[in-house]
Amino acid sequence: MLTGPSEAEMNNNRGVLAAAASGLSDFIITKGADVDRVLGICHIDPELLQRPTLSLGLTNYCQVLEEAARQSGCDNFGLHYGKQFKPQSLGLIGYIGLCSSTAETALKNVVNAFPYHQHNTLTRLVDKGEYYRFDYQVRHGNILCKRQDAELTLGMILNLLRHGLGKNWAPREVHFEHPRPEQWHEHCKAFDAPVYFDQPFNSLIIAKRDLLRSMPEQDQTLLLVMQDAIRRLNADNLSPQSVVDRARSQVRQSLTLGEPVLEEVADKLSMSASSLQRRLREQNLTFTTLVDKVRCELATHYLQQQQLPISEMALLMGYSEVSAFSRAFRRWFGVSPRQWRQARQH
Repeated sequence: MLTGPSEAEMNNNRGVLAAAASGLSDFIITKGADVDRVLGICHIDPELLQRPTLSLGLTNYCQVLEEAARQSGCDNFGLHYGKQFKPQSLGLIGYIGLCSSTAETALKNVVNAFPYHQHNTLTRLVDKGEYYRFDYQVRHGNILCKRQDAELTLGMILNLLRHGLGKNWAPREVHFEHPRPEQWHEHCKAFDAPVYFDQPFNSLIIAKRDLLRSMPEQDQTLLLVMQDAIRRLNADNLSPQSVVDRARSQVRQSLTLGEPVLEEVADKLSMSASSLQRRLREQNLTFTTLVDKVRCELATHYLQQQQLPISEMALLMGYSEVSAFSRAFRRWFGVSPRQWRQARQH
């Protein structure tokens, strides 16, 4: 990765309530990794993980899941962690779902409360007629590696719904943004549904009729208390992303459609092209160099996924031809993408 947040920036990034990492230390140990090493690399105080209403930096949180996967050799670490994650362990956001009247209101209440639980993140429920599409997407500009978090989070939502709908309930489909991992059959088994990769969002496709059932522990009074508590706890910490981070996120999303266009990215940010250019110049950037940096970050990320063909990688980064990607990669690193990948296999 070319650039990244400093340790101070990461520690100041109020991102996600520590309840989202409930039991993480023990789970890292069960997977055979050195928990002190993993937490140390990611600048996470282990004491913080014992206090569910305090906040972890979102960059630290996503990083610790990726690092745990690397250190343990468990490529599907987030999937496994999410599979065993009880809704009660999620703290306030979990109880907001559990105390709701029906599975449908549980999902809606969780979506509405999620910005207080985790910042710089999209959660929404899209009405598609006979079914809903629950979308989840981390939108922090400095977070590139977020596969483990996505698999963990959809697993958490699955467990919340199964609490009300029964342990054998399954969504119609599951979608993930990231490319298909080597052990993707485990995903199909965990969700008991078809799983698709390289999708626009991390999503659960859920039949509306399934969501009519009551939640077993519904409690309207406790629900109101929990909703008020999460708003009070985190309202002061809702800080918007910088323009550069937002532009970085938008560029990354638009790359799968081809070459990013300044005017289109600015429009997505509700800005004029000249305003975006000015804000980038304040950070000694141009739109072209920003696109180049994002592509470079994505290139090293994708090349570490051994099962991903280089031809597919080029398309994911907005290049119309593999040769254009190869030329850019040689400019960044002085070697071809294939040579870079092979050097890291030894």
